[in-house]
Amino acid sequence: MLPKQDEENMKISRPTLLIDKQRALRNIRKMAGKAARSGVIFRPHFKTHQSARIGMWSKKEGINKITVSSIEMARFFADHGWDDITVAFPVNILEIKNINKLIRQVTLQLLVESEETIKFLGKNIISPVGIWIKVDVGYHRTGILWDRQDDILRLIQLINRHDFLNFSGLLTHAGHAYHVQGIPRLRLVYEDSLDKLFKIKKILMSAGVQEVKLSYGDTPTCSIIDNFSGLDEIRPGNFIFYDAMQLLIGSCCEDDIALALACPVVAKHVHRNELIIHGGAVHLSKESVPDQNRQNIYGYATSWNGHHWGPVSRDNYVSSLSQEHGIIRAHSTFFKQIKTGDILTVIPVHSCLCMNLMRRFRVI
Repeated sequence: MLPKQDEENMKISRPTLLIDKQRALRNIRKMAGKAARSGVIFRPHFKTHQSARIGMWSKKEGINKITVSSIEMARFFADHGWDDITVAFPVNILEIKNINKLIRQVTLQLLVESEETIKFLGKNIISPVGIWIKVDVGYHRTGILWDRQDDILRLIQLINRHDFLNFSGLLTHAGHAYHVQGIPRLRLVYEDSLDKLFKIKKILMSAGVQEVKLSYGDTPTCSIIDNFSGLDEIRPGNFIFYDAMQLLIGSCCEDDIALALACPVVAKHVHRNELIIHGGAVHLSKESVPDQNRQNIYGYATSWNGHHWGPVSRDNYVSSLSQEHGIIRAHSTFFKQIKTGDILTVIPVHSCLCMNLMRRFRVI
């Protein structure tokens, strides 16, 4: 008869996504509590998990407004009972038929940053819809630069000319927070972002705009800030699971991480202390992050006892990925403990991408 640990290991024979429900629930409650104490709406971004089952964990905690990143995703969650949805991705006007179908089903909020999109929506939308204007406060991915207040004002005036378009406010994602490390620097990103939003709001209101709501979202800064006064809503997403990137940034603790990928060990290379796992780019993605030694890693390797993954050691990391293979560079002590056929777990660099690739998961 196999020892109990080996029996449990045998239940995993291929890359398997593991989710710690208790940690995820704790993360939801913590963020929801901060939002409630600050008097702001908590509208979590569901692109992180894209799961009806995990979505229900939030609903049971009293959350009834969500963010998604596509019309398709909005449709999925609408079909599972969510009826107040913001699509935090610039409107793709080619999807107008699907947008109009969705408007009949839910309270929908869309994101714009150009006159062309607003004019198109004004001519083609069939029912009232909320419109957020995307503002760039430093990430430089998309949105109108925060200091181009005249451009923002023109968009608001254009929105107000159309009966079915209702100006919701200004929406931003401080994605540049992912490029700093440590709570003091994260706090600076947050304070700078809010300062810019407040300046825009003041100018717009002095120009006659009656109400300007502010929607803010990113996991690193939302995780280290306790008071969101001055905002109207927050939209973090990754916080429900966290990952190796968030750990390196300093926005979470190891015990906050609620997702890992279990991978079989298929080979060992003694002469270079490397373990080969079945777990590659098709499972983890190719996203990497520099660690404390400025070398790119693709995740941290941890032990698996049949019930949960073990503690993170930064000496054991995924150093390279191909399509199905992962190479783990291991500390000699850890390397000696592992044999071919064992299961290791990997804390991925980006839990959102890993979840998107794997789709199916096992709750532990």
